[in-house]
Order: sequence, then C-alpha cells, then structure tokens
Amino acid sequence: METGQTTAEEVWREPVRGGYPDPAMLGLSGLERLRSWQLNAVPPPPLHHLTGAMPKRFGDGTAEAEMPASGWLANSAGLLGGGTLAMVADIAFGCSVETQLPPATPYTTAELSLTFLRPARPGGRLTAAGQAIHTGRSVGLSEAFLIEEESERLIGHGTSRLSILPAIDPAPEPPRNWPEAAPPEHDTPDPYLRTVPETVLGKEVWEQLAGAEILARQIRGELPPPPIHFLTGIAPTEAGEGTVTVVMPASEWLASPTRLLQGGTLVMLADTAMLLAVMTISPAGTAYVGLDLKVNFLRPAPPDGRDLTARAEVVHAGRTIAITSARIENADGKVVALATGSSMFLRGHGWPPTDVELASGGPSPRA
Repeated sequence: METGQTTAEEVWREPVRGGYPDPAMLGLSGLERLRSWQLNAVPPPPLHHLTGAMPKRFGDGTAEAEMPASGWLANSAGLLGGGTLAMVADIAFGCSVETQLPPATPYTTAELSLTFLRPARPGGRLTAAGQAIHTGRSVGLSEAFLIEEESERLIGHGTSRLSILPAIDPAPEPPRNWPEAAPPEHDTPDPYLRTVPETVLGKEVWEQLAGAEILARQIRGELPPPPIHFLTGIAPTEAGEGTVTVVMPASEWLASPTRLLQGGTLVMLADTAMLLAVMTISPAGTAYVGLDLKVNFLRPAPPDGRDLTARAEVVHAGRTIAITSARIENADGKVVALATGSSMFLRGHGWPPTDVELASGGPSPRA
C-alpha cells in the first residue's frame, strides 16, 4: 500500500510570475481590452503561469478560454475535481459579458453554477465556450459549455451572474499605443509545464480503505497529498463523519488580471471541501464524483498570502446522491463565499471510475 510523504516542490511558495494590465486599459471598451490580449499588449496574470488558463477568442457577446487538463490539477483519485474546471469557465463567463461593456465599466462575478456530465481526467486541453445571455446596466448573465478539446465531448455546462459596477468617472485616458508585452524569461518552465508529482493514490488504497481512513492518513502525513496540493497549497486540516475543513493560501499565483483571487479558484476550494466531506462517508471501493455546484461570492479575496478556510458538511446522503454545503472564510473570519453541491456514489465502478455519463438517476456507461 502506498504510504509516506513526498519531496515534490511546493509551487505556491515560489516567487510569483505574471503581471497585470495598465489601469489606462479601462479607458477602452470591453471588447477592445480583450482584443489587446491577442496583440500581446497585456502581460498574462499569475493564474495563467500557474495553470495555463487563458482567454483565446472573442466576439460580440462571445468568448472562449482554454486550460490544459494538467495532472497538477488532479485529486488523490487522479481526476480533475469539478471546481478546478471553474477556473477556465469563469474566464469565459466574465469575458463574454465584458465584450459588451462600454469603457470604464468594471464588473465582478456574483454567482456561478456548474453541472458536470462526466468526470474530467488529466491530459489534453479543456475549452470553455462562453455566451452572454443578458448585459444590462447592473447585471450580466452568461453561460458556458465545457468541452474536452481532443474528443470534442461536452463534459459540463454552467451559468454565471455578474455584477456590473458603476462606471469610473472620470474615465481613464486609453493608451495611444499598445506596446508588445515581452514575456519575461525564467530559469524553469511555468508550473503547469513541469513534471507532475506522482502522488495519486493507487487503486489498492481505494479498494482497501474507506474514504474517512484515507483522509485521516493524509492529514497525519501517512499518505501523500494529491498533486493539486503542491500547486496551490490546498489541504484538509480536520475531518469528521460528513464534515471537513480545508485551507488554501490566498497566494498571488491564483490572481486574475483584477489583482484579486480569481473566482474560479474559490470555487475550486469550495468544491474540494465538499467532495472531501463526501469522501468521509464513502465505503472502501466506492467511487464518488461531483454532479453540480453553485457558489455565491460575498466579498473579494486579495492575494495576501494568508489562509482561506472552507468548512463543508454533508447535508443529506442517500444510497446514490449526497448533498453538501460549504462556507469559505478569510483569515479575519469574514465570509467570502457560500456554496452548495451534489455528488454521486458510483457503486460498482471502483477506483478510478470508468468513463461514465452522469445523470441524477444514476451513472450510465458511455455509448
């Protein structure tokens, strides 16, 4: 049985890479700002250097984003938790509405919901195709389709509500020229391009131990943490029956062009906590995956390096479906986000779960 810690690098402790747009860029319309990315006039933010997530194509009310399905994002079962997909989805949600905003008009994500059709695995590339549904004076609504690029399979769908903030007055004077932002040189590749720590737990661990025991051994350091821990610092600290506490440093590596933690990274934290709460009631040999989640954002999270804490619990558990909730607080004890979600036990599928299509009535083999 696989035991012991690992000496893999902890990326979130490294000096951060990336930059932020010139504030004068707010003097441009939303579509003009986004097209400046394609002209290399804006340095990629830290989150891009960490994960490879990046906006790619824009139209009037449309936006696409891409992110490698890196093994760095894998959980202990070797899957990408649904919350990690929120990082690429959040780009598509926001940018599709931003394409329709006038100059000097900031916005922020207020709510995000995702539904998952099948588990996501490392390898290849994920695409989020976003579409603005409504762009008003104070509210923007958008949806996004999450696609596994190589197979062109739909793996998830989501919607988002954005708060469109009052226009900046006076509006910044837009730059006259768009100088090319030359990427800085580094001695090592960006984190998502490096060799992934081999800390995914083997099948024999999942078949022999109940989820609560696996999690307890990980907290005690007797089993290794998943690869995503070494990328982000996310880690469980306490667990009981149906409950778990997870911390994540508010690292600048997780920052978006707004200089705040990207909303999708908060979704990742909430989803991780909710899935681990389900893990505490999961029998040996029984796989489980997330079906859906919803997160309401209450306040921004600055990259101050202090821990964000997610506390999750199983609200209801049946034979097939478990309903969970989570609460994220900052280091000052203030609530940053509230989340709910549902997960499915894949009884009879074992670990890792085979390629199944998820449905509320139970899993079915992919045709």
